[in-house]
Order: sequence, then structure tokens, then C-alpha cells
Amino acid sequence: MLIVDSQVHLWAADSPERPWPKGTRPHRPVPLGPEQMLREMDGAGVDRVVIVPPLWEGRRNDLALAAAQAYPDRFSVMGRLDPAAPSSRGTLKAWRQQPGMLGLRLSFRGTALSPLLTEGHCEWIWEEAEKAGVPIYVLVPHRLVHVIDDVAQRYPRLKIVMDHLSLTGLKKDEEAFREFDKLLPIAKRPNVAAKVSALPFFSTDKYPYRSLHGYIRQAYDAFGPRRLFWGTDLSRSPIPYRQHVTMFTEEIPWLSSEDKEWIMGRGVCEWLG
Repeated sequence: MLIVDSQVHLWAADSPERPWPKGTRPHRPVPLGPEQMLREMDGAGVDRVVIVPPLWEGRRNDLALAAAQAYPDRFSVMGRLDPAAPSSRGTLKAWRQQPGMLGLRLSFRGTALSPLLTEGHCEWIWEEAEKAGVPIYVLVPHRLVHVIDDVAQRYPRLKIVMDHLSLTGLKKDEEAFREFDKLLPIAKRPNVAAKVSALPFFSTDKYPYRSLHGYIRQAYDAFGPRRLFWGTDLSRSPIPYRQHVTMFTEEIPWLSSEDKEWIMGRGVCEWLG
């Protein structure tokens, strides 16, 4: 079974040569680079990962693309751009011509970023991405899923993936999932998938996180196994990498072997192309 992590962050230290935006903070103080990531993957039995450049480095894709070009069988990239920058317009036409680049990642969590979505600043992105065949990872809180639902309806050939089941912020357990039911209706759009990624971060439970299995089942029932993608967001993980794998491959008895094949890697590979 091919195992593909749908989201990890790789980054380098803040430096004068490559400065971070002011006021940003990483998941952990020690950077996670491609060589360490490869060791983690080999130890956990993960074949490939999709790199999402972290926002604390700014909207740059250089390190991620370098890793994907150095190890094309192990790494690929869902890159970033600035939706409000005039220089970003027109870039998606050739976006996937960059070696290692599969698509785009947009994040609208927090009051500073959500206006980019709600005030129409991304309309050009949806149009360009659909025309160019660029899939998009989207992170929005549950309260804004309806905005993405409208986008998916208006751009039916645009492939969208809802990151982390639209879990954002620092809340845990029932508080984190309080508005989870606002995510599930978007599954009616055949051009929308979801990532069961970073879930242990939103729980105070211990491995195998049985308190999360009911939410996973709801997502499974809504999206089906072919539109549900496993992932970790490893750099903020509270558990070893291998346990992220076995949580799905060994601890959820109602997942069939075929379900696991799709959720653990085949689905995201086919979706992102």
C-alpha cells in the first residue's frame, strides 16, 4: 500500500539572507529540513509527502521546491502566493510547470486573513486555477466553509481540498469540533475532498485517539474514502510519526483494506495528479 502524507511543513531558520516576516513563530524551535524528513518517513513507512511551505517563512516556495527537485520520488509541493499582490495574477497559468509543484495552498484562518476570502480578493484565483487545472488546498474555519461551498459550485472543474477537516485554532476535543457539522454538507460537491490531517493536535486524548474516530466516521460517510486524504502536519504532532500511520492502518476496524488504500495515499495522488 502506497502511503502518502498529504501535508508536512519544511523550513529553514530565520536569517538575514532569508528573513521571516516579523511576528511569526514556527511550530517548533528547531527547523525541519528535507534530510530529517526523509529519516522520519523511512522510520514510519511513509513513501511520499506533500510539502506545504509554512506561513511563518512568508509566502515563499524555494526550499520546498528545492527538496522536491532533489528527491522527486519522495516530495512534491502545494505552494503559496499572495492573493492580494498584483504580481500574483497570471502566475497560475504556468504554476504546475515548476518541477515538483502540484498546486496551491491558501489559508484563511484568523481575522487577519479571512477578509481575503470574504471580500472577494481571491476571485481571480478560482478562475485562473480552474482554467489551468491547479488544485487548491484550503484552510478555513467551519464558519466559513459555506464560502468555499459557493466557490465549488461556481467553479465545478476546480479541485478543492478542505484542510484538517476545517479545524483551526487551539481548541481541543468537543470545543474544536463544535461546528464540525458545517463542514459535512460541502461533500455534496464532487470537486471537493477533505484531509483527515493534524487531528491528534485537536484532542487531549491519547493514542489511538478513539475520541476522534466518530468524527472520522462522519467525514468518511460524507466524502467517501476516495475523497478523504490522510495527513499529519508532523511538525506540531504530539505523537511519533509511525503512530499517525498505524492510527489509520491498524486502529480503525471499520476501514476496509480498499478504504485504507485510498485514504492513505492513492486518493491524494489521483486528486492532485
